[in-house]
Amino acid sequence: MTNERLLFNKNILVAVDESESGRRAVSYVGQILGGMTGFKIIILNVIHEPDEDYFQESLEKEAWLAQHKLKADAMLNDHRQLLIKEGFEPNNIVVRSIILDCPSIADCILTELEKMGCSTIVVGRKGVSRKEEFLFGSVSNKIIHHAHDCTVWVVE
Repeated sequence: MTNERLLFNKNILVAVDESESGRRAVSYVGQILGGMTGFKIIILNVIHEPDEDYFQESLEKEAWLAQHKLKADAMLNDHRQLLIKEGFEPNNIVVRSIILDCPSIADCILTELEKMGCSTIVVGRKGVSRKEEFLFGSVSNKIIHHAHDCTVWVVE
């Protein structure tokens, strides 16, 4: 990655889930950058694909995935409308909901960040305790420590 990418790329990836911290991240981007030209916002939701043995039948898995995809699409549309109200042009907002099997949600997000060539990633922080973070990890913490050649905004 070159410094040129960091200087001129105005593609911003906002990684969200269904939590309030995800909504705060979108809102923050809207408040800071809304109405400014040249920015493209990609709002990404990752649905972690369950293990093969999680469901007894493939139809159960398909129904589960379809239900989560519908829920995610509604949330993403809500976030998109929030950015439009803040002054972003609709054609500068992309929403993506993907179903992936990755070691962690953070790994999926970082993979998508690289694929899309964004120079900034924005994530919400759920405020887990130090003990929970140590035991289970934190998506925002992992992104902070493993993202390269980009700016990371963590919204509290």
